[in-house]
Amino acid sequence: MAVYEHTYQPYAGQLTPERSRFLIIPRYAYQDLFKSRIFTALFVVGFVPVLVEAVLIYFHHNTTALAIMELSVADLISINNSFFRVFTSIQCWIGFVLTVIIGPSLISRDLANNALPLYLCRPISRAEYIIGKISVIAFMLSAITWVPGLLMFFFQSFLGGFGWLTSNLWMAGSIFLYSLTWIILLALLSTALSALIKWKLAAGGAIFASFIATLPMAGIIVGMFRAVNGFVISPTFVMYRIGEGFFGVETDLTIRDAPLPVFSAWVVYLLICGICLLILTRKVRAYEVIK
Repeated sequence: MAVYEHTYQPYAGQLTPERSRFLIIPRYAYQDLFKSRIFTALFVVGFVPVLVEAVLIYFHHNTTALAIMELSVADLISINNSFFRVFTSIQCWIGFVLTVIIGPSLISRDLANNALPLYLCRPISRAEYIIGKISVIAFMLSAITWVPGLLMFFFQSFLGGFGWLTSNLWMAGSIFLYSLTWIILLALLSTALSALIKWKLAAGGAIFASFIATLPMAGIIVGMFRAVNGFVISPTFVMYRIGEGFFGVETDLTIRDAPLPVFSAWVVYLLICGICLLILTRKVRAYEVIK
């Protein structure tokens, strides 16, 4: 519009607060994601284990239902730290599947189409851009991990009584913190690989291989070279040990085949997160110099 006409007007609408400006990115991302019926169906299916968990907890405290099914409490799974660890791990792995689907295109699409200058020329910083992209994963995974996990914990507390709640309250913290460690790792790893590999299919394959392919490779290293700490190259086993540390559970598999200390697992976890942050800070720029 020509300036001499003097008909232009400045924007007079409501401004987004600076603290929540990064939320614009996940808001529009979710609009695109839930347009897909397949993704919406997968997201809904992710709550099926939560339903199973609720049914098991209900049966534990409903003698009438047990009598109808001719079962006793001893025939059911015990509601303890192992119970919540297993179901929390299942929900986290469902979150992993969703991350493989939505993670590869978060940053790679912007880099491939040179869209970063369009983001960063607006009142949004590089840090807010990265946080916004990570939030797409973080909010999604929270909805299917620690949120339903805590709901099931308090459902068990409601049926089990105040005494059960006070003696097992630490498990609520374990559910939240274990889910949070998964969310941070998946969010950082998926966005870092998305920024590093601009091809969506290859980025998705890299996210999948980082958890799935590294586990048998670690097993080969342990078997051939008798390297007891060979499982440090597998994020899957690292998270397995961290989960055991949170819930106070150790299996015979851990003690016999790979006695990886929980402390070592945490060191590897922090190292992976640090590398992912370094990749994001190096790749997310308004321009790229090609030599």
